[in-house]
Amino acid sequence: MNWKPLIPNGLTSTNLIMGVCSIMCSMKGDIFWGAVCILLALVADGLDGRAARALGVSGELGKELDSLCDLVSFGVAPGILAHQFVLIDYGYVGWFVPLLFAVCGCFRLARFNVMAAEVHGYFMGVAIPAGACFVATSTLLFLGMGFDPHKLGFIYPVVMSIVGLLMVSTIHYPDFKGAGEKVYMPAKIFAAVMFASIVYIGREAVVPAVLFAIFATYDVFGIVNTICGSVSGDK
Repeated sequence: MNWKPLIPNGLTSTNLIMGVCSIMCSMKGDIFWGAVCILLALVADGLDGRAARALGVSGELGKELDSLCDLVSFGVAPGILAHQFVLIDYGYVGWFVPLLFAVCGCFRLARFNVMAAEVHGYFMGVAIPAGACFVATSTLLFLGMGFDPHKLGFIYPVVMSIVGLLMVSTIHYPDFKGAGEKVYMPAKIFAAVMFASIVYIGREAVVPAVLFAIFATYDVFGIVNTICGSVSGDK
């Protein structure tokens, strides 16, 4: 029996387990653990591919399994978390936004699998874990600060919808592993200012603030970097 595939596949399954746990926690009103489980799913998702490559057992089965698990943990779970936390009070909009997020996540995963051989050095659109963790970390930040996101009005569902649409956009995001995407200095400065501003505003809950700053800055960074490329004539 070849035991090596059991390790990465076990980590991928852990990703799914954490996603399902997030859904169950959110449904029973445990919003904190609903958000934390999404972050734990991210950890498992980050380890499975590394384990597979280290053990020399990367294969199509693992890739397909990973996508299926990602759809649950990073497409469905964040939508249910947001719905139970905030969107439940927004009527049909509260239904539409999580559904949009999940559908965009599904298309994002499918496109990634189809174009994996063509796209190198960058991500086309926000990666689905980054979109999901934007929702999870913002939830933790709101909880940590004791801030009621209902006070934001329709800003919350609009922003979540934009994050979902960014996943299926053609905006380039650096994957930090290749040299396929040029990063412009104005975009770097913007990212640094945005990151520092979020941490300062959320200093009452510094750990969630730092986590949210990472994902929020990254999600916006691709837009700013693309604009910088267009202005400079490179894109």
